[in-house]
Amino acid sequence: MDTQANFASLIKQIINEYAQYEPFDGDIHSYVTYDDEHGNYALLEAGWQGDKYIHHTIIHVGFLDNKIWIHCDNTEDGIATELVDAGIAKEHIVLGFRPPEVRHYTKFAA
Repeated sequence: MDTQANFASLIKQIINEYAQYEPFDGDIHSYVTYDDEHGNYALLEAGWQGDKYIHHTIIHVGFLDNKIWIHCDNTEDGIATELVDAGIAKEHIVLGFRPPEVRHYTKFAA
């Protein structure tokens, strides 16, 4: 697996799997957004939990400089792990939510 189109297809599949989970509390809904033209993919949750309005990003992944950038990952196991388990090499994945000065300490691309 080595093309952006293949990567995008896999990212969408993973996001769709996460979108199937129902939030545990409140009237909260999942929203999946795909932007193939600009290479951005996200899973958001929004709604009411009692008298508090909830709106947050679960996953946000995009393409930059021919690499997969994970901008936000609020999953338990980590979408990076799922991408690697699916056959994407760690050098193709940047943990964008980590500060640039510490990325080289990870086993992923800096």
